[in-house]
Amino acid sequence: MPSPSSLNLLVTGGAGFIGSNLTLALQEKFPQARLTVIDDFRSGDFKNLAGYHGDFIAQDLASFDWERQFGDEEFDGIFHLASITDTTDHNQFRQTHDNVESFRRLLAFARRNKTRVVYASSAATYGSATGASSESSGAAPANVYAFSKAIMDNIARRTAGCDENWIIVGLRFFNVYGPREAHKGVPASMIYHLSRQMTAGQRPRIFKHGEQQRDFVYVKDIVEGCLRGFEAGQSGIYNLGSGEARSFNELVQILNRTLGTNFEPDYIENPHAHYQNFTQADLTSAREQLRYEPRYRLEEGVADYMSWLCPA
Repeated sequence: MPSPSSLNLLVTGGAGFIGSNLTLALQEKFPQARLTVIDDFRSGDFKNLAGYHGDFIAQDLASFDWERQFGDEEFDGIFHLASITDTTDHNQFRQTHDNVESFRRLLAFARRNKTRVVYASSAATYGSATGASSESSGAAPANVYAFSKAIMDNIARRTAGCDENWIIVGLRFFNVYGPREAHKGVPASMIYHLSRQMTAGQRPRIFKHGEQQRDFVYVKDIVEGCLRGFEAGQSGIYNLGSGEARSFNELVQILNRTLGTNFEPDYIENPHAHYQNFTQADLTSAREQLRYEPRYRLEEGVADYMSWLCPA
């Protein structure tokens, strides 16, 4: 691994929710490193990069010419966070083409120098589950977004399997929430939306009867997982979550305590035909191979987020 002062790092999707948090964390951790962000602003916002000191390239990765842009420039690591992240976008061609072909082009460029790649996969690849999902569980995507991520995982496994000296790390994010997600609108986390409803004096709207459970993971833990992935000694695909499944009803109670409110949930019908009623990350592999350990339980994560979102 090169010295921190000579690192040359690239983040795709760096103006997005997770990407911007990661970019700013990299800038803080490696203040002498050269940083480059690529984003087309489809699901990003320049305001997320307030205080960023690096380079920025506005391009669509599905048609991006890496060789023409960078020539012989060598990177020490590429963090690939760019993606169509709206799971309600059911255009099968657009989702699959943009997510998969962007990744394929990136790997083709990285292959020459065996540039270390850390990319965002998703817990959505597991589909419907009733217990904790481990990386050995087969993919069962229920929507085209999850399908595109499963194909990316297939490509990563095959590519890494052909060259043990090239490290490619996939990270299956569970239900991420935290600062710099507001620009996403509807696809932003339910924690963001419920908190906005409650601070506006409205009852929080959740699906009947609030017993659905999610592995809500704070973005600061995800960023730490990405940094751990960059330091990995071998290729692999790993879960990144909190390791806990918490119900929607619990979430409302936690928000009430944090915000000083006392709202009862407003239960509504679930309009989604294919809905994950349960998610939970089995973190065994991430703990063993990446030394990943989430620091924020839901209570701590919500408190930290609300102090950022609603400063006194």
